[in-house]
Amino acid sequence: MVVVGASGNVGTGLLRVLKDAPDVRVRAVCRRPPPPVPPYDEAEWHAIDLTTADAERRLTDVFTGADAVVDLAWAIQPVRDEAALRRTNVDGTAALLRAVRRSGVGHLAFASSLGAYASAPQDPARPVDESWPVTGQPRSAYSRDKIIAERMLDAFERANPGVAVARVRPTLVVQRDASREMARLFLGPIVPRALFGLLADGKVPLFPVPGDTVLQFVHADDLGRAIVAILDRRARGAFNIAADALDARELTALIGARPLPVPHDLARIVIGLLFRLHALELSPGWFDVAVRTPVMDTGRARLELGWEAKVGTAENVRILLDGLIHDATTLSPALAVG
Repeated sequence: MVVVGASGNVGTGLLRVLKDAPDVRVRAVCRRPPPPVPPYDEAEWHAIDLTTADAERRLTDVFTGADAVVDLAWAIQPVRDEAALRRTNVDGTAALLRAVRRSGVGHLAFASSLGAYASAPQDPARPVDESWPVTGQPRSAYSRDKIIAERMLDAFERANPGVAVARVRPTLVVQRDASREMARLFLGPIVPRALFGLLADGKVPLFPVPGDTVLQFVHADDLGRAIVAILDRRARGAFNIAADALDARELTALIGARPLPVPHDLARIVIGLLFRLHALELSPGWFDVAVRTPVMDTGRARLELGWEAKVGTAENVRILLDGLIHDATTLSPALAVG
């Protein structure tokens, strides 16, 4: 099998899971291959930049003879340069799909996202299944590009019915070793690392959050297990992948705080101002993805893949907080440097 974008957060979790499958040979693709240390040491690495003119040809060479391709490649930064993001996320996906067709690979698992979904129903705690509209958050470049990619997959499936295409739609993916990357992607100089210690010690009595916030997280290893289950079953279609949902009260209770309700629009204005001042890396669009997208029903993954999250959302929050305190990372350039 081939894993594209194998050195990032999700790829790291998937490679850890695949170490327990010794009969699987992995060809791994990324821009900057990591050093040969676990969990990266058992893959055959290929350095390919999806934005280059020869990406399709080089991907075709790597894909030829593989049973399946897992596409995890997706750029989140530079968040202020949407054209650069589109070159990787849209043009790169197009090159990958052409390479899948040319190489004759029979199974493609594409990492889509919760961010592809339309806003939550009127009751934000009501879970939605994979039939929920894939129209995204219009003010989020990340979401818009995911929608384009999903439509490209629609066209690819119509033109190539012999290829089994699965779409993995996870919520926010965490692991301790991706904490430095998470801080780099979403925080900024206005958020000192000392704050994480105060949060972990329960020394922040009130935490501002939109009152109807409901969040899910999923551990990278749990997502890796879901991808392996999809490949084992040669599954098609979309699969929501997430742990349990926690509301604002439950989330703030994890840090010994009470929620300080903040209107969505006010929170978005403040985040937008801090983002424009380069004091915060979380863009207003990413705020929309975090708080406006729906809670996901994972019943299809449970029934068809036999999958359930081993790590709950509360434990994922604790893992992430501990990682932020200790600036946890790996030797993968994608996680350690950006």
